[in-house]
Amino acid sequence: MLTALIHGFLLSLSLILPLGAQNVFIFNQGARSAHLKEALAAILAASLSDTLLICLAVAGVSLLILTFPWLVTSLFIVGLLFLLFIGWKIWNDTATNNNQPGNQLSAKKQVLFALSVSLLNPHAILDTIGVIGTNAAHYHGANQWFFALACISVSWIWFFGLAFAGHITGRAGKNGPILLLVNKCSAVMIWGIALYLFYKLIDL
Repeated sequence: MLTALIHGFLLSLSLILPLGAQNVFIFNQGARSAHLKEALAAILAASLSDTLLICLAVAGVSLLILTFPWLVTSLFIVGLLFLLFIGWKIWNDTATNNNQPGNQLSAKKQVLFALSVSLLNPHAILDTIGVIGTNAAHYHGANQWFFALACISVSWIWFFGLAFAGHITGRAGKNGPILLLVNKCSAVMIWGIALYLFYKLIDL
């Protein structure tokens, strides 16, 4: 049990640490919030999405995606288009004060965006299937789900921590320049991820 927990925790941590659209979005929402609870919808949506993907990967259900090349290609195209769109939205966000009414996305929009960057992110999905799903196959019975529980816990801890870090950054720059810089950098990072997906799409 302990081996499965440690393995799952370290593996999930190594996968979630690199820059991704999920991370950028959650950090950005934390930075835009006057109070951290305003970013709670985005945090919960992203965490629950990861929980779903990990459970499907451990159960072996998500491996079916890899048996349909057209589905993988479609996933990459949809993910690429969405990342271009969300990058454009963040780039054009001219709000410079995180206490300004309307600066924070509504809970509904947060959920929709968080679900999109989580479930329409082919790189994250394929990582979950190919890495977490494959490693989970080394365990059986209860140990397999202890492994999954460790992976899931990393997502929840990470997203709450990331939003908090974004919130602190936003509070430090509530008069404008820092928050505006966060928006611009976030957009550029997301476009960079979209460019990476484009090259991966060409290789399919």
